[in-house]
Amino acid sequence: MQYKDYYKTMGVAKDATQDEIKRAYRKLARKYHPDVSKEADAEARFKEVNEANEVLKDPGRRAAYDQLGSQWRGGQDFTPPPDWATGFEFRAESGGERDFSEFFESLFGGHSPFGAQAGFTTSQRRRGFQRQGEDHRARIRISLEDSFQGAQRTIHLQAPQVDAQGHVGVSPHTLTVRIPKGIIAGQQIRLAGQGGAGQAGGQPGDLYLDVEFEPHPRLRPEGRNLHQDLPVTPWEAALGDKVKVPTLGGPVELRITHLGLTGRGLESPARARFPGPDPVPPRLPRRRPGDRR
Repeated sequence: MQYKDYYKTMGVAKDATQDEIKRAYRKLARKYHPDVSKEADAEARFKEVNEANEVLKDPGRRAAYDQLGSQWRGGQDFTPPPDWATGFEFRAESGGERDFSEFFESLFGGHSPFGAQAGFTTSQRRRGFQRQGEDHRARIRISLEDSFQGAQRTIHLQAPQVDAQGHVGVSPHTLTVRIPKGIIAGQQIRLAGQGGAGQAGGQPGDLYLDVEFEPHPRLRPEGRNLHQDLPVTPWEAALGDKVKVPTLGGPVELRITHLGLTGRGLESPARARFPGPDPVPPRLPRRRPGDRR
């Protein structure tokens, strides 16, 4: 997968204001629209411009994209870090069909915290002139121990913001969160009233925290099940001994059950086949009547 330089695609500087990005998009969209453009690659360029605008017009996506760093160049091989968006707060969004590149989908697609989520919509309820704030989302990583026992943790988030001049930046803030006992990866923690601010006295939106697990030195979570590799000696396996198994709730004793698969071991020498022709058994002399045994 290749890195895409969206600023270069739009022909704007990395510190361009949101208004400058809007003007650049309008100009390029008119230039490369397939219905009016005479350029040979108009359709492909129009698609690239639309994708770049989809990222840069949104303060949340743009701020997250900027945090990937400035060392990347368009066309370089790129793999997003697994936790690249952890702790980043952004505007929740509803679904919609899109035809974007693999690079875009890896960062902002369905498996990304920025991607659309089934059944998830932004709160925009109006009450007279009041308007409720937008719902926000953020990805957090917790330990398996926090899920097993339940916990209260302080998390640090960064929310995108646009200053008076139209430049995009981030605003850090800290929250205290209760981790529910038994929560698993892929579930959410809802913090009422911790999303975007309301307008004209409207209520703030909610903040949804998408939960992921930090890597564990022994355990591999799969849904609610935990897996681990347990080293045992050959004699413990053969004799069915008891061994101590470390778990999140403390060590427990486990009896090793001897299991066998018929016909899956080494063949006996009498039945083994060797390279070349099969061994021929020696011929014994035929007995005649009256021969002694």
